[in-house]
Amino acid sequence: MFPPVLPNPDNISSGFESSDYVGRFAPSPTGPLHEGSLLCALASYLDAKAHNGQWLLRIEDLDPPREIPGADRLIIESLRAHGLLWDGTVVYQSDRLHAYQEALDTLQQLELVYRCICRRADLALSGGAYPGHCRESNHDGSAPHALRLKVGNFVAGFTDGIQGPIREPLPDSCGDFIIRRKDLLFSYQLAVSVDDGAQNISHVVRGIDLMESTGRQIYTLQTLGYTPPAYAHIPVLVDQNGDKLSKQTGATAIDNSQAIHNLMTALERLQQPQPPKSERGSAQSILQFAAHHWSLPSRAAFIKL
Repeated sequence: MFPPVLPNPDNISSGFESSDYVGRFAPSPTGPLHEGSLLCALASYLDAKAHNGQWLLRIEDLDPPREIPGADRLIIESLRAHGLLWDGTVVYQSDRLHAYQEALDTLQQLELVYRCICRRADLALSGGAYPGHCRESNHDGSAPHALRLKVGNFVAGFTDGIQGPIREPLPDSCGDFIIRRKDLLFSYQLAVSVDDGAQNISHVVRGIDLMESTGRQIYTLQTLGYTPPAYAHIPVLVDQNGDKLSKQTGATAIDNSQAIHNLMTALERLQQPQPPKSERGSAQSILQFAAHHWSLPSRAAFIKL
C-alpha cells in the first residue's frame, strides 16, 4: 500500500541535474518505431547516458483495442538495431495491473474518487475541463461508469528542461480526470504515474505532445506519496502538412538496416553536434560521441521532416 500524502497546490518540481538519474522510454505497442518515436527514444537515452544514469524500457500495453500484435517485438528490435540498449528488464504494464489496483484503492480511501456516467458526446458540449457533473451524484454503480480523480484546487508547477516554467491550474485545464475507464481499463494517467513512482524515475524526456498530461501526472504522483520527476519536452516531428508524425497518421516504420543514417538525421534534428567520420563506424560509436556532447535542444513546438 502506498503512503497517502495529500498534494500541496503550490508545490513546484524543478531542476534537471541528479546523481541518481533514472530515465525511461515508454512506447505503446500500436505499431513499429518510426522517425518521431526514434527521436524521443534517442533524446531520453542520451540525456540519461550524459548524466551517467540508467535508461529503462517500459511497454505501455494497457489498451488492447489499439495495440498491434507483435509491435512490442518490432520496437525492441529497432531499439537494439540502433544501439539504444536499456538497463534491466523490459517492464510490461499488462503485468502490473495489481499495482494500479492498489493505487486506485489508496485514492478511494482518500475519498478522492467518484463514479462518472457522462458520455463523451455530453462532455463535448461543455468543452475544455470536466465540469464536475457527477462529482456529488453518488451513482450506485449499476450503470456503466468511469472513475474520476478529484483535483480540488491543485496547481501543477514545474520548470520544464526545454520549455521553461510551467504553471497549470488543473481545475481550469482538465478538471477531475479519469483514472479507470468505462471498459474497466486503467487510464494512461494512473498507470504512468504509478510506474514512474515505482521505478524511481527521476527524469522524463518526451515529446511536447505529452505536455498536457504532465500536470495530471504530477498531481497523481504527489497524491500517492511520490516525488515527481524532472521533465523536458522535446519538439515533435511533423510532416509537410504540419501533422504530427505518428502511428495513427500512417508513419512508416524506421529502416533498421539504415541505423547509422537514422541516428545522424535524428541528432541533426535534435540540434546536436555531428560526430566526425571517424566516429560514425557503428551505432555504438555515434551514441558514445553524442552522449558526451549532449545538450537539450532549444525551445520549440515542432520539427519539420
